[in-house]
Amino acid sequence: MESSSELDRLHFFEQACKISEATYASNPLDADNLIRWAGALLELCQFQSIPDSQKMIQDAISKLEEALSINPKKHNALWCLGNAQTSFAFLTNKEDEAGPYFEKAAQYFQQLVDEDPSNEIYMKSLEISAKVGLSPYLQRQ
Repeated sequence: MESSSELDRLHFFEQACKISEATYASNPLDADNLIRWAGALLELCQFQSIPDSQKMIQDAISKLEEALSINPKKHNALWCLGNAQTSFAFLTNKEDEAGPYFEKAAQYFQQLVDEDPSNEIYMKSLEISAKVGLSPYLQRQ
């Protein structure tokens, strides 16, 4: 059984999704709203089955890509995209299918490093995604 704090967290992010959906209906060009919506979906996916989590992550990725099409300089959208791609990769059940998601994550993290080379979090994320993407886990066939 889920704890009270987990249920509170679940309800909070469900409500955040509803608010973001309503905001999107009235202002579809609000990139910050799309990022908040995607973030809430990424949090909610932790409470789902693997197939449902994958669907939520794909939905979040779509919203983040839409936010970037509105404002390409949204670092937090790139950051979330890198993390979403990584999360999706870890949920794949076939090793050869995970590789492209790790590669895409590394591309987003590289873009962040290119735009802000002094940001240690971006550097570390790129380093980790590159290591995971090149790990034997992905190279076994």
